[in-house]
Amino acid sequence: MRGVTAGSESVLQLLPMVFADPGEARARADQVLHTDPSPLHASVAHQVLGIWQRDFGDLKIALRHLRRARDLAARAESAEREADVLATLGVALVHAGRTRQGLASFEQGVARGSGHTRARVLYRRAYVWWVLGHHRESLEDVRRALPVLRHADDGIWTARALTLRATVHLAQGAVDRAVADFTAAERLWETTGQEHDKADAVESRGLAAFRSGDIPAALRLLDEAEERYGKLGTPTFMLSIRRCEVLMAAGLAPEALAEADTAIALLDRMGGQSTRKAELLLAAARAARSAGDPDTAIARAAHAVRLFAGQRRTWWETHARLVLIEARAAAGRGSGRLVADAAAVAGRLASFGSPVAPEASLLAGRIALALGRTAEAERHLAVAARSRHAGPPPARVTGWAAQALRARAAGSGRGVLEACRRGLDVLDDHRMTLGASELRARATAQGAELAALAQEASLVNGGPRRLLEWSERWRATVLSAPPTRPPADPVLLGSLTAYREIAARAGEARREGRPVPALEREQRRLEREIRSRTHHMRGDGPGEGDRFDAGRLLDRLGDARLVELAVVDGQVHILLCGQGRVRRFPGGRLAEAVAEAEHVQAGLRRLAHPGGEARLPLVEAAGRRLQELLLGDAVPHLGSGPVVIVPPGALHRVPWALLPALRERVLSVSPSAGSWLRARETEPPPGGRHVLVRGPGLATGGAEVPELADRYGTATVLEGEAAQVPQVLEDLDGATLAHLAAHGTFRADSPLFSALRMADGPLIVHDFERLARSPYRIILSSCDTARLASVGADELLGLVTALLPLGTAGVVASSAPVNDAAVVPLMLALHKGLDAGLSLAEALRDARAAQPGDPVHQATGWAFAAFGAA
Repeated sequence: MRGVTAGSESVLQLLPMVFADPGEARARADQVLHTDPSPLHASVAHQVLGIWQRDFGDLKIALRHLRRARDLAARAESAEREADVLATLGVALVHAGRTRQGLASFEQGVARGSGHTRARVLYRRAYVWWVLGHHRESLEDVRRALPVLRHADDGIWTARALTLRATVHLAQGAVDRAVADFTAAERLWETTGQEHDKADAVESRGLAAFRSGDIPAALRLLDEAEERYGKLGTPTFMLSIRRCEVLMAAGLAPEALAEADTAIALLDRMGGQSTRKAELLLAAARAARSAGDPDTAIARAAHAVRLFAGQRRTWWETHARLVLIEARAAAGRGSGRLVADAAAVAGRLASFGSPVAPEASLLAGRIALALGRTAEAERHLAVAARSRHAGPPPARVTGWAAQALRARAAGSGRGVLEACRRGLDVLDDHRMTLGASELRARATAQGAELAALAQEASLVNGGPRRLLEWSERWRATVLSAPPTRPPADPVLLGSLTAYREIAARAGEARREGRPVPALEREQRRLEREIRSRTHHMRGDGPGEGDRFDAGRLLDRLGDARLVELAVVDGQVHILLCGQGRVRRFPGGRLAEAVAEAEHVQAGLRRLAHPGGEARLPLVEAAGRRLQELLLGDAVPHLGSGPVVIVPPGALHRVPWALLPALRERVLSVSPSAGSWLRARETEPPPGGRHVLVRGPGLATGGAEVPELADRYGTATVLEGEAAQVPQVLEDLDGATLAHLAAHGTFRADSPLFSALRMADGPLIVHDFERLARSPYRIILSSCDTARLASVGADELLGLVTALLPLGTAGVVASSAPVNDAAVVPLMLALHKGLDAGLSLAEALRDARAAQPGDPVHQATGWAFAAFGAA
């Protein structure tokens, strides 16, 4: 350690080291203090320890070190040293919520320092101004500091100043200026050994990508920054705040709330920065609001408001007040006072140049409309509507939502539809920049209000055909194009392989009754890694896509009828398409139908096992009630041909074959009319390959597979050790027909990890998305393979919906638990019909009719449905 204390220059090197290698700098500073150093050297060591505690430890300890460093600098009679410590102390005081003392420390630092040192003090005060939300003052201090830092050839501090200026530009919505500064800073960082600052630069580029609307790039860069911070062993609270913002924009609000709450708990345990805690509370409040949890949002936002107010951070306090008002409105606390509060917040946000100011004006207008204050609402909505022509997608969507509400209040149905169309076009372009199907699905939540307003206007002012078109406009959009696939991503492939192995080991341990907490932890870690990797994928970018055409649908239906169930304000409307026209019939309340469907599911679960026969009359009665609610007076007009049912996401688990009017029909189900059309027009692949897969652990051993192998003769059969995921995927790719007899597991918490059990572990939805073309027809003969999770506006994620955009035109799957033994004859009868040239829906209808009449076999037939049009 003698070399470190030999001269002032070597000790001063500890200050840049605290950002390049924080742990090593801390250790060396401790060693310096054990060598009876001079006041000057001791001042540096205490400052290094103070910086470490400020950024990575306990603020109270940090303040003790920094005050000691200040006093020692004064004893050393070094004005420059004292100025530098005063600036560091000022930052710590502000982060501790002692804003007045912190700014006073800066005043002293600016007065004591000169030249190069003063420029560094000004940079740190600029940072504090940014923390406090004083953007003009921050830019002014950077303007004064930068020329001096450049003249001194101080690359590190010049890069810091450029990064800070870019961050302030982002806060003001000046993305191009920010990107230019971030780029210049990153070039400088590459010439230094400042690894922590390099990680910060990557994080900042992630924020810039997000502000530019590139969510996949933002998630990739933030993950890269986290990896860099991890190697340095430093906490990442600011990164968590930024990732929360990106996750919410991607529709992943529950994940954002979990991340923010975890970071808050860690910060509390450390005794960390009060300023960061306030920002994390604000992030948590926003996430809770987006996740539909207004009570949590109110609690987090109110706490954030109190902290920001105590820290004199008006810019931040105002943003927190906006979230608090939004949460209160969502909790049904609308009042004249709340309108006034929202309007006041909108005015303050506008004065700050905040890009979320239109949201506050929209909120004030929306609450005023609900209270019947039309004139007052118009004033606020007009202000919000100005944002519809410029800015990032969320701001433009806010503007078009405000314009749609204005038109509705004015009684202009045409104006409502035009505003909704323009707003959804903005979201369409944004959605198609996302490569992952999960992100595309969740992003649709932002358009739910516009879609609902358009449906409402269509119901009042348009005919059934217009209501159909608007019901399709924002339904099952994730199925309109296949997700981006990364076939050459070795990291993702490695993670999928590791996940399969861990999941298989965990499953085996559970079956043997052994504890699996360590395996489950590793499985969850790999799930996060896989999701994160898929979220990095970019889509093809803006484009019109395959827009729904009602005329084309009616032409292709022939003698079939398509029944689309549209929901407007909780009421089901039955849209019957066929014979060249669309007719509307009234249905029941959606909530009643959902409750009835749950009763049916419970009954089918009991009927899947011997001894449940007493439930049969109750299940059949529930089927009759569902028919009244969901088909109503449309039943006599269904004709004698095939019927296609297009339910909303909330009703995806209805066993439609149970409804009396549909039991003997050729019946198929589709997530949207548009996806049925695409399936109808999908050509089968050449070659006619058949693939039969038998997974492990089935009660019957997949008894239908050997008989099907005899039926098809040349079919590829994968069973035993041959039924491993890589081989199964290779053979499924481009097949004409695939039959998979394997245990199915549905994951409501993470639907793209729903799985079929193969010999080497789970075959998950993410695996299917890697296929160049999924099989033209797929039969899934196990339980729950048709279960889906409703996300976004009216999107469904799961195994069936993953297959439809990838080349599959038809799927047979079950939406309920089934009796394994009863499945075997049903499947054999189904294939008999397919071998005779029938479609999946025709063959399934005949297979049900051929089954014994006992309750177990009947329930098994009702549980299966044909999806698509093959």
